Amino acid sequence: MSHDIVEIYLLALLAACYPTLLAAVTVMLLLPNPKRLLLGYLLGAYTTSITVGLVVVFSLQDSSAVSTSKRTISPAQDIAIGLILLIVAAVLGSGRDEAVRERRQKRRSAKHETGKTREPWSQRMLGRGSGRITYAVGALLSFPGVSYLAALNRIARLDTPAPAAVLLVVSFCVIQLLLLELPLLGYALAPERTQAAVSRFRAWLGRSGRRVGVLGATALGLLLVVRGLIGLL
Repeated sequence: MSHDIVEIYLLALLAACYPTLLAAVTVMLLLPNPKRLLLGYLLGAYTTSITVGLVVVFSLQDSSAVSTSKRTISPAQDIAIGLILLIVAAVLGSGRDEAVRERRQKRRSAKHETGKTREPWSQRMLGRGSGRITYAVGALLSFPGVSYLAALNRIARLDTPAPAAVLLVVSFCVIQLLLLELPLLGYALAPERTQAAVSRFRAWLGRSGRRVGVLGATALGLLLVVRGLIGLL
């Protein structure tokens, strides 16, 4: 059980690096009254992620899929997800994704020159500066991704009592939304120092974000592959 819990929280840390969430937080920090916007987005994200997470976990626990996955599906799933993460790490490490990003940037530049460029829908909505709107955006953009679904499957396989399962789901959601929670906590306790720290963090992420992503994806990918291979033995 301890290995499963470690993997669940590692997946939560990986989910915390979700690009859409990072982009949304960056946009909100640049707007007036970011505390209200961040709080609205956080409450919306909690609403969707916790609700959907609990529904998925208890549905899996009540189905026969959980007992089946303990014998055959789980090792193969671990290996598959682990290999995907290792491929992601290899692509990030090689810099091959830069070509795709450059082509996208060129298309955006061309659209900008012709006056046809438009910001993504989520950024346009966040730019309106309303806590209610950020609540709606947070709720819509916080449906479980690959990392969360993998963690929910592990939580269901643990077959823990309902209070423990709820605690695991809620703690996963708290960890995966650290990018929202930490600035809010900082703005509440030390607003000036927080603003300076946010600026330093953005600069650090610009320098080291790729390396952190490579290391995180490699570590978690190797862990899942090894676990899957052990499970097949």
